[in-house]
Amino acid sequence: MRAYFSRIISPYKLLLPLCFGVFIAADDQTVVVTLLPEMLSDLRVGVNELDRASWSITGYLIGYTAAMPLMGRISDRTGYRSSFLLAMVVFTIGSSLVALSPEIPRLLYGGDPQYNWLVGARVFQAIGGGALIPITIAASGELVNKKHRAIAYGMIGASAEAGAVTGPLWGGGITTLLSWQWAFWLNIPLALLVIIFVLRIPKGNQNSKKVDFLAASIFAAALTTSTLGLIRIGNPDALMSGYLATAVILVTVLVILNRRAENPLFPKYVFKIASSNYSNLTHFLIGAVIIIGMITVPLMAASVFGKSTLEGGLQLLRLTIAIGVGAIAGGYLTRSFGARTPALVGLLISAGGFMLLSSWTTETKEPEITAHLICAGLGLGMLVSPITESALWGVSTGERGAASALLSVSRMSGMTAGLAVITALGTMQFTELVVNLPAFSLDINDQKQIVKAASDAGFTVFTNFYRYAAVLLVIAIVPAWFMTINRSDI
Repeated sequence: MRAYFSRIISPYKLLLPLCFGVFIAADDQTVVVTLLPEMLSDLRVGVNELDRASWSITGYLIGYTAAMPLMGRISDRTGYRSSFLLAMVVFTIGSSLVALSPEIPRLLYGGDPQYNWLVGARVFQAIGGGALIPITIAASGELVNKKHRAIAYGMIGASAEAGAVTGPLWGGGITTLLSWQWAFWLNIPLALLVIIFVLRIPKGNQNSKKVDFLAASIFAAALTTSTLGLIRIGNPDALMSGYLATAVILVTVLVILNRRAENPLFPKYVFKIASSNYSNLTHFLIGAVIIIGMITVPLMAASVFGKSTLEGGLQLLRLTIAIGVGAIAGGYLTRSFGARTPALVGLLISAGGFMLLSSWTTETKEPEITAHLICAGLGLGMLVSPITESALWGVSTGERGAASALLSVSRMSGMTAGLAVITALGTMQFTELVVNLPAFSLDINDQKQIVKAASDAGFTVFTNFYRYAAVLLVIAIVPAWFMTINRSDI
């Protein structure tokens, strides 16, 4: 049995420490969900300041996404080992700064705790964390032979999903036993363990191409301004228009610079590869679907089904575990049948799962709830390997870091856009459904009617979200088909 297990693991053993680094960084995307109440209390942010509070998560996502193309390029230039180690060092220093953030004003100028220091530290931490996924994807092209590469992509995706699943549970456990700062202090020994093992793997290929730091800065600014605009889409104003207009200008400048640059941030020839373009479009749509699931499942559990926050988190756990399992299964299927079959099957399975979720009523019970969530998640997971395999098909070894970063940015952009749109649509639909209800009544029967109508409106909004996800998955069949049409393994 031991020999069999070793034979299974052997092709991927050099990739395992990199996957563990991805797991740690993904964990810190979601760990603040359960840490947030204590963090806000220590940093004197009121519960009525949710727009400020959300920046501990939004700031991490911006830094996480903004770092991807820059570090992907650095990976191509210096080799994956050096860039991965650099990213881990940045992530470790950032973790220390997050833990110290309540004390930084006092240490620097004797001031009171300020929330902005925490947000800044989270952004810095995310710059290291966001680099790990594209670097690891690029490294797999050198560490794993072509026969096993699709499974390697599935392992990387499963590591990221497992980290996102573990984050809230890890944070909840930490705050039960220790202060919230320990969730970040404990990153240090874990990161050091990763660094020790990464030092034992090959350096990776290098090239002499320059890194376009100006374009990377413009990309980060465009991402920030577009996010600032999109989060105001539910309540449009002049500031929202200003942010989005600035983002459009920055993107235009970025495109011009990228076309003229000798060593562009995003490889120009990659945009001429049809499979890469269709893969990025598919990944954008999948990103929107994933954020719909991640937001709607726990929110619906808490607000409509009347479950606790923990129960809502455990319900989401079924979806995310299924994504991880599907990612591994998708890797094996891609290796055996090529990219098209698992891509199309995964999209159909997940679309069916989300349609089942949209059929939920107050009478829906177990095991239907778990079965529907597993169906939706399993299909999403199956897409990881075929999308990655298709996106990197035809990309030279020296450009894999940048191409991998572009693919990750596509998904994160889809998540950002999806979150903004469902927030705006949900608010509008809920308002329309309850517009004729009295705000308050002393009559007991009226009160019951108000509660029931609000609950029914919530159900309608949430089930509509699931239908939107199913529609997006069906639309994604078109780019998924074309992303594999020129593949030699079809």
